[in-house]
Amino acid sequence: MRAGRLRSSQSQQKLLNRQGLVIIGVPKESYPGERRVAIVPVVLPTLTKAGFEVHIQSGAGIEAGYPDSQYADKGAKIIADRAAVFAAADVLVQILCYGSNDVTGEQDMPLFRRDQILVGFQRPFGSADIVQEIAHAGISAFAVELMPRTTRAQSMDALSSMGTAGGYKAVLLAADSHPRIFPMLTTAAGTITPARVFVIGCGVAGLQAIATARRLGAVISAYDLRPAAKEQVQSLGGRFVELPIEAKDAQDARGYARAQDEDFYRRQRELLGKVVQESDVVITAAVIPGKKSPVLVTEDMVKGMAPGSVIVDLASERGGNCEITEGGKTVVKHGVTIIGAINLASGVPYHASMMYARNVTAFLTHLIKDQKLNLNLNDEIVRETLLTHGGEIVNARVREFFSLPALVTLIKQG
Repeated sequence: MRAGRLRSSQSQQKLLNRQGLVIIGVPKESYPGERRVAIVPVVLPTLTKAGFEVHIQSGAGIEAGYPDSQYADKGAKIIADRAAVFAAADVLVQILCYGSNDVTGEQDMPLFRRDQILVGFQRPFGSADIVQEIAHAGISAFAVELMPRTTRAQSMDALSSMGTAGGYKAVLLAADSHPRIFPMLTTAAGTITPARVFVIGCGVAGLQAIATARRLGAVISAYDLRPAAKEQVQSLGGRFVELPIEAKDAQDARGYARAQDEDFYRRQRELLGKVVQESDVVITAAVIPGKKSPVLVTEDMVKGMAPGSVIVDLASERGGNCEITEGGKTVVKHGVTIIGAINLASGVPYHASMMYARNVTAFLTHLIKDQKLNLNLNDEIVRETLLTHGGEIVNARVREFFSLPALVTLIKQG
């Protein structure tokens, strides 16, 4: 799709209610076990100043530590009925939208109306049918996980924020599950040696895992196929594991690791095996956007680990970096605890919600100005995050991923 400006509907061109405000609707998250909320009270003054009015479903923030009274004190309207939140909203803000909530998300589809704007995690490379369903509903959906990792978009990068929370929580889960104490201690009974933690994949989540494990006193090793990660690991006090193999085009223009061929991964597994087996805790966070997670820890490696060792697989939602991870479950195999937890950021809902709300507030104030929706595709932030509009999947990367023909018509704004 060539860069240009998409046509907004008449209602989107002027997103006004009778009071001259754009209404943001915040429903309670419905995914089982989800404790986060998309908007927190601290961002309400910024949204109000920008011309927004927030309608939030009663109880939406309670599990994250934000009672209704805090929202009301900052000017939000508390709405008891979920359907009423959807009915009033010009813009709906969620954390896990239908695409990323494959358990209960479909129940919201009848509540949407054509030309509404939806902002949240959409899992754009998940199910083509779900993305098509959202498109056919006439929703202008923006997928926050597609936010470009540029300086200009940094304040809007919700994926990095949730990666930070997930990496932190992963270490706490590992420490709680492991029978050893993490730090070195000198006691009346002698010296306790520190736990050895190995982190595979040094993106945002991996780096936060390194930093957190280091603060707990563990000895850290880490590996990433991107050579640029070495300096980051060392700056956090970790030892960077270098392998005598070189990845081809290790990262893409967006800073993400590129998928490699199976021969590379086979050789990588052979070389990583010794480090894995010498570690008390292994945290894997090697994710390739839009692809199945590469298997980096085989069952044979697990068999070679000491009894009581722990693996936390942060890539479990996309198949897992460990061969025997079970997504969404904690299992013990060969004496090793393998944690395949998904949605770890929900385990620290107060600050995860705060970070997400700040990211989304920055995005909304960029996307909607003077009560008008900005659909200028020359703006990289808009172009990369816009998933569906006008009944179509309009994101070029997503269309290519699902082998859909490219959209070539340039539509000017009317």
